[in-house]
Amino acid sequence: MRKKLYRNGEWAEAKEYSDLLSPYSAEKLAEIPKASLEDVQLAIDSAEAARESMSRLTAYERAQILEQLTSLFIDHKQKAAEMIALESAKPLKYALAEIDRTIETYKFAAEEAKRLTGEMIPLDAARGGANRVGYTMREPIGVVAAITPFNFPQNLVAHKVGPAIAAGNTIVLKPASQTPLSALFLAELLDQTDLPKGAFNVVTGSGKTVGDALVESEKVRMITFTGSPEVGKGIRDKAGLKKVSLELGSNAGVIIDKGVNLKAVVDKAVTGAFSNQGQVCISLQRIYIVRELMEEFIALFKAAAERLVIGDPLDGHTDLSAMISQKEQERAESWVEEAVSEGAALITGGKIENGIFQPAILTNVQRDSKVSCMEVFAPLVIVNPIDSVEDGIREINDSDFGLQAGIFTNDISTAFNASRSLEVGGVIINDIPTFRVDQMPYGGVKESGNSKEGLKYAIEEMTEMKLIVWNHNPLQ
Repeated sequence: MRKKLYRNGEWAEAKEYSDLLSPYSAEKLAEIPKASLEDVQLAIDSAEAARESMSRLTAYERAQILEQLTSLFIDHKQKAAEMIALESAKPLKYALAEIDRTIETYKFAAEEAKRLTGEMIPLDAARGGANRVGYTMREPIGVVAAITPFNFPQNLVAHKVGPAIAAGNTIVLKPASQTPLSALFLAELLDQTDLPKGAFNVVTGSGKTVGDALVESEKVRMITFTGSPEVGKGIRDKAGLKKVSLELGSNAGVIIDKGVNLKAVVDKAVTGAFSNQGQVCISLQRIYIVRELMEEFIALFKAAAERLVIGDPLDGHTDLSAMISQKEQERAESWVEEAVSEGAALITGGKIENGIFQPAILTNVQRDSKVSCMEVFAPLVIVNPIDSVEDGIREINDSDFGLQAGIFTNDISTAFNASRSLEVGGVIINDIPTFRVDQMPYGGVKESGNSKEGLKYAIEEMTEMKLIVWNHNPLQ
């Protein structure tokens, strides 16, 4: 099956193609176009040409387009989920959950399109402001280039496309090389809405060719990127005066205080650490538990991890399947071996069996081991004992990242102290740091990013504020 590029509301052939293989079975799924510099420029030109027609749409019309897209996703939920499972090896149950979230995300975007307002400015509060009225307006920023990762090929795209449409912008989407089918399917659905032709474009191919062309184009006004800190920093350095929104990596941690219900915590921790093969920006990677609960927790956690159903992502019972590539699985396995050589104890998993990296639990891990201080992006979690919650806070803060962190505690003072002291973008109390609903502000500090997603907050990033001042007595 040969796919095409999508620009200016039409499907276009490319000069070169590459094979897309299933991460689980290695079967050929499709031939994917490799966009040339000319292809990227044509997509940018299409987006630029559509700016005026997008800016003329009313808030009602933008909301209606997003509602139409929501309805189409509801009608094609199973197909969209199976596509994710095929191209990313995400277990079908989690792929279906992703489409549910995608539907909700576009619906939130539709609602926020109607709430895009400015504010009145009390100019007469200043000595020279008499007889004047001021207010602000939010206007579209223009052409938005969205560069997205493989791990949520519909919902993380929705967090860029949804607010861009709601704000009245045009878009050029560059999806991850392993998950282009979802992006092209999104184009098929948007093609059935009232979105102006050229307002949405998809270019697939190499990050170097496509990504650099988008970042360097003078017609692109904003880059919104989710991916690694290294690539994000490179985009920031090349972008000039463009607005750059970065959602980068993490090594999310949780603190477990004394007196909590360990079984309930374990159930959440298994989901947080191992869902989507741990390939989640806020995947639970570090657990710090008061020493007195360590032994019981490890026993429960190990048993729960070993009950996970591992296998074919298209099987509705599967909990965990192959990571995005064999190379990534081998990297995770080598990081486990390195941690063990540095003194860590491997409780379970950590090996590639039948082509799948087995969910791993490590204890007594050194602070500077890769599995602790870097983003592992694999079904791997460390569990270290602490003598106090304050020790746990120090451990979590001792990181280059700061996206989200969690704490389980029955003590309200402890919870408040943690919420103030943890150096992260979001503190989740009595839950795992992997918690996210799509309308909440989401984004980190340090090397985890420089902006906020969540529909309302992303729309603010994707608009320019304009000040309007009226002088009631222009001749005085």
